[in-house]
Amino acid sequence: MFRRILLSFFFCVCAWLAGLIWFIGQIPAAPLKNIASADAIVVLTGGSGRLAYGLELLAQDKGKMLFISGVSDGVTVPTLLRQAGVDAKAPLRPVNAESIALGHKARNTIGNAEETLRWLKQRGYHSILLVTSDYHMPRSLLEFKATAPDITVTPAPVFPGDVNPSGWWADKDSRTLILLEYHKFLAASLRHWLLPALHRS
Repeated sequence: MFRRILLSFFFCVCAWLAGLIWFIGQIPAAPLKNIASADAIVVLTGGSGRLAYGLELLAQDKGKMLFISGVSDGVTVPTLLRQAGVDAKAPLRPVNAESIALGHKARNTIGNAEETLRWLKQRGYHSILLVTSDYHMPRSLLEFKATAPDITVTPAPVFPGDVNPSGWWADKDSRTLILLEYHKFLAASLRHWLLPALHRS
């Protein structure tokens, strides 16, 4: 009995480590080059540099509209533009504020995907550039593909300076964030695997 428990524990640890190595490999390692245009640019709030990058893509005409999901209640487009100007490392190119739409309902990544899908359907859009932090991209793609399988999603990652996915084990803050995101990814994967089975039963 003890041997079986030990072997089971060893198997679980090996599976967990293999999954972690795979997950690290899914995190984008470099910014997009030669970005193709999409119907819209979607920014998920919650990380530094995301909004500024989304605005830069909009200024480059990489999308007809910029949709920002997960915005706090009461926050307006002018407020976000001012904040993006403060956070940006370089001056932002001017954009048409009428090309920016806000989503105030989402409170997590699942909500981001659902909120974005509703907005895309209203606009008749079928493709997006998805802007979020590099470490958050695998889980974001998982949720968006599950929620909006008919939408073409191109990842447009942002690379926060305070996170180092390639050397995550050597930095306490990066290690904590990567491990937390990995476990969230596992939970999301398990949810998407179990829900269809439960519906069939």
